[in-house]
Amino acid sequence: MKSHARGCAGLAVCVFLGAFSPGQAAPVVPTLFIAGDSTAAKYNGANPQQGWAEPVAKFFDPARLRVVNAARGGRSSRTFVTEGHWDKMLADVKPGDFVIIQFGHNDEGALNQEPPGSSKPLRARGTIPGVGDEYAEIDNVITGKRETVYTFGYYLRKMIADTRGRGATPILMTLTERNVWTEGRVACASWETYRSWTWRTAQDQKVAFVDLTRIVADRYQREGMDAVRQQFGSDSVHTNVAGAEANAADVVAGLRALPRLHFASKLSAAGRAIRPDPGRSNSSVCPALP
Repeated sequence: MKSHARGCAGLAVCVFLGAFSPGQAAPVVPTLFIAGDSTAAKYNGANPQQGWAEPVAKFFDPARLRVVNAARGGRSSRTFVTEGHWDKMLADVKPGDFVIIQFGHNDEGALNQEPPGSSKPLRARGTIPGVGDEYAEIDNVITGKRETVYTFGYYLRKMIADTRGRGATPILMTLTERNVWTEGRVACASWETYRSWTWRTAQDQKVAFVDLTRIVADRYQREGMDAVRQQFGSDSVHTNVAGAEANAADVVAGLRALPRLHFASKLSAAGRAIRPDPGRSNSSVCPALP
């Protein structure tokens, strides 16, 4: 007994030393990656615009979950892939990580050249509407290269498959709500297509799903037009810092409503103060998903 005691001053000390024995690897902290557009992207400088994926990090305990914001302004699901942003992010994804996939705002643009009379800049970033297998062959006016353009659903499915191929968990999230009102009600209808297509893809692929459009729209309706106006900059799409923080809290509420992914165990004190999304109610602004 005495010789054993000399090797360890007490059980608590033995356990402590054993947990950090030389050569033992530290626990791997999972990462939450965010693939999206300007509504999530980081902005600096005098521009008051900010995306939700910047402030969302403060709602998580960095010892339990890291957050990497890979969102890029102006990108559709298509150009996030074709410009290499997806592959660059994917290279860092490891088993046990999570990837939020959120697109739609820029997918409704032209596939290639803008139609006659359009004043929109030449971007060639649109996707074919829907979730089917349709495709179009184009000579891209921006890159000068031949390109096969697919449906919105195709690009989501690619990202889902790639994420799963890395041993990580994909999460499909509907696009942020715009500051547009009709007779005192938030107007969801004009971009319901991308919300429903994201939902359909999540159902078909059996992927975790957060209906951020509905969560944000319901909050707007509770807060009212004047309060919501203070969360935006010069247009109806892009939030300022206050709007980004409000959207980030809504994202956390949506993630907390996914019990199988255990985000509740990864939150900071600020994150634990956010209640899980209770789901759609009879007073919700956006239509029920099919």
